[in-house]
Amino acid sequence: MPTDSYPADLAHYPVMHTQPIHWGEMDAFNHLNNVVFYRYAESARIAYLQTLGMFDGNMVTVLAQSSCQYLRPVFYPDTLLLGVRCQRLGTTSIVMEYSYYSCAQQTIVATAEAVIVRLDSDGKTKLPWTKEERIRLLALEQKVGHTPQL
Repeated sequence: MPTDSYPADLAHYPVMHTQPIHWGEMDAFNHLNNVVFYRYAESARIAYLQTLGMFDGNMVTVLAQSSCQYLRPVFYPDTLLLGVRCQRLGTTSIVMEYSYYSCAQQTIVATAEAVIVRLDSDGKTKLPWTKEERIRLLALEQKVGHTPQL
């Protein structure tokens, strides 16, 4: 989806993940189960890293922290647009920010945050982002007028 066709609420998110809601993801109260939001964030995070050319099987990352704020219940049928961007770019970590936009409700229904840490190939030692990776990430964010904290 081109950035000029995003809802205004998502205009400053450089990567968009489209996620249809499936009937089997509903909970006993007939709304989207809370844990499903985390799976959707994972898919959006992978889309972001793929856009940067960083999800090629050579990079090791670990999810260090995640949280989600549920603003409105989501019901089947619906499609969510997950805007994802880098909120803060650290030496070895990225704080990712997500907004979940309901196409049915035409509004943001949840927001989330996750901390991703980059590790070396043995998965034991933190590894800094390269200068080239940092340049690519900042260029991607600047395309939509967003600048992460450094």
